[in-house]
Amino acid sequence: MKKARSMYPNVFWIAILFITSFFSSCTNNNTKSETSIAEIQVSFTSEQYEEALDGRLIVLISEKIDKESRFQLRDDSKTCQAFGMDVNDWKPEEALQFDTEAFGYPVRNFKELPSGEFFIQVLFHKYETFNRSDGRVVKLPMDRGEGQQWNKAPGNLFSTPQKITITDGQFPAVNIQLDQKIPPITEPEDSKYVKHIKIKSKLLSDFWGRDMYLGAHVLLPEGWESHPDVKYPLAIMHGHFPSDFGGFQTTPPDPNLKPEYSERFDVDGYNIMVQQEAYDFYKTWTGPDFPRVIAIKIQHPTPYYDDSYAVNSEAQGPYGDAITYELIPHIEKQFRGIGEGWSRFVYGGSTGGWEALAVQVKYPKEYGMCFAACPDPIDFRAYCLVNIYEDKNAYYQEGTFKKTLVPGHRDYLGNVDASLRDMNYRELVLGTKGRSGQQWDIWEATYSPINDEGYPKRIWDRLTGEIDSEVAAYWKENYDLAYILKRDWAKHGKDWEHKIHLYCGDMDNYYLNNAVYLAEDILSETTAPYYNGVVDYGDRAEHCWNGDHENGNHISRLRYHRMFIKKYVDKVDKVAPKDADLKSWRY
Repeated sequence: MKKARSMYPNVFWIAILFITSFFSSCTNNNTKSETSIAEIQVSFTSEQYEEALDGRLIVLISEKIDKESRFQLRDDSKTCQAFGMDVNDWKPEEALQFDTEAFGYPVRNFKELPSGEFFIQVLFHKYETFNRSDGRVVKLPMDRGEGQQWNKAPGNLFSTPQKITITDGQFPAVNIQLDQKIPPITEPEDSKYVKHIKIKSKLLSDFWGRDMYLGAHVLLPEGWESHPDVKYPLAIMHGHFPSDFGGFQTTPPDPNLKPEYSERFDVDGYNIMVQQEAYDFYKTWTGPDFPRVIAIKIQHPTPYYDDSYAVNSEAQGPYGDAITYELIPHIEKQFRGIGEGWSRFVYGGSTGGWEALAVQVKYPKEYGMCFAACPDPIDFRAYCLVNIYEDKNAYYQEGTFKKTLVPGHRDYLGNVDASLRDMNYRELVLGTKGRSGQQWDIWEATYSPINDEGYPKRIWDRLTGEIDSEVAAYWKENYDLAYILKRDWAKHGKDWEHKIHLYCGDMDNYYLNNAVYLAEDILSETTAPYYNGVVDYGDRAEHCWNGDHENGNHISRLRYHRMFIKKYVDKVDKVAPKDADLKSWRY
């Protein structure tokens, strides 16, 4: 009996200790859960904006502060961290609590952030409301002269970076004032050779329900003023938003310029090389042996990207028609262009490469030749490394027992530093509904039909990578350039003959050469007529290779004008009518 009686108190106290420990553990876990998520309150003042704002709020966390966090978000392992959330009707002086469940890149949520000392910066990307002619009301970032760059857009608000300490996913609450506002862009000034124009587009203004403009930087040929009766061919360079006619300067490189290293090309003093190439081009352009043409770089940013991709689309409107039938005739009239299809030729690389081929395909009689270097995917069987018609998922190569991430970016030796999923997740942080202003979103804004809200339909689910076969079918019929060439060769082959020239490095960083291979197969099988163009590849050449077998990408990418203007002139007699003036502008 004594033994039994002494045992019960022990059991009792053990139970008490267990229950106390259990509740203590629960309390500690709850406390950690509450403090492990950041409390970030953000506000702006009525001095910055008196009205309520819509847009995207982006929290950026970086390890280094040699440059602001807003300039450190990228696809590879050197990226900073970012979280994003949509904001509607945010009033001045109102403290906004950042959503702690917001999607993040590359770390998905706040709880998983590494420990250490970091810098936090918050940026607000401002949206406007568009009442489009199709009846849709959408909220998008209007370009404000910077070329649709979220971290540089005038009017966007951002905070001064401040240091924080993260320990096991915990860091103290922070109150952040968006104390800075990005100033307006200064417009470039005209010079003897370079002029700048901007026109209101009726087609685009009607579509968007507000005034919309197109612009261009115009490089006039030597002798333009002294030959008032001469009319000139028009060299149209497509590509990303140009702030001016870059790559042309009338003075030698600045002798006081401090050499800068180019991470992209692994070259020291690249900034000096750029200026030297620009000065050399000026001497070539004004020299006695260079063809006399008008060269232009056009500005056509949209609420989705730094340019429109130069074609009509459901989400962006009739940019192809506006450029072809409004902007270009205006330039030809003002600066004495010949104004006929054969006398207009297009060229560009990457985005500009796709655009050059696209306008030649979409407007076969309105353009006389295209030179497309390292073009964005021109055959969607090789949409980078995705076949949108046959693959089920864009992010993974899937087997019964294993899933492998699809690469997104490589170097010339094949070393991969980003997956396709990484790239898409970064864009998702910057904007929902295709509003990141980045590469994969603009492809959708260009190629996709719109959804019920008026935004582009997704070619694949941004979180899972699952491909939408109906959207893929729409892309094929309307924007798969290689497929359209094959489908319509019997109808337009004579208008495309001698006009198509493709160039790509066989180690393109984004695997764009794969689509060029497929397009080459289609072109090589053309008959009545044979395409009589060029497809060329650079051995181990990376992105931006444009047909120069003698120089590296870092040099050849600066020589588009002098390369392709001469190629056009050497072949213009193949596309010009018999009575065309091929002499007066060759003085």
